[in-house]
Amino acid sequence: MDKLKSVLSGEETRREDRTVLETVNEASTLGWGTRIKGFIACFVIGGGVCLLFLPRIGIILFIVFYTFGNVCALCSTMFLMGPVKQLKRMCDKTRALATAIMITCLVLTLCAAFWWKNFGLALLFVILQVLSFTWYSLSYIPFVRDAILRLVAMCMK
Repeated sequence: MDKLKSVLSGEETRREDRTVLETVNEASTLGWGTRIKGFIACFVIGGGVCLLFLPRIGIILFIVFYTFGNVCALCSTMFLMGPVKQLKRMCDKTRALATAIMITCLVLTLCAAFWWKNFGLALLFVILQVLSFTWYSLSYIPFVRDAILRLVAMCMK
């Protein structure tokens, strides 16, 4: 585990410089092993697709578990970089709109399923969750969103 930590943090190449991982580790009381376990646990909880095929309550369970899974997947990265840094990154100017849409879709999905009891609308919000979460995730890969926008623009001409 220490070897993985040193490779991911870049300690092998820059021992004299403080790495981002070292800074995050100093700010948190969680050990590296606990962080990895928390990341994996939150990421795996995102299941729920198999519940879709249960009669009567399957769609409700799917909506709840899918939304809960997206929240857990989002929180899983907080184990790796720390909650404060993750929240700051979520509110960066390049991600603020995607974050707002994503969180709004999460809330509206649950409202449509339980409060309004409109399952068609809930499924629409699940689709919007997928799209907004994908767009948010792509913001962490340099130049990918620009390339996608150019591709869509070319297809529209």
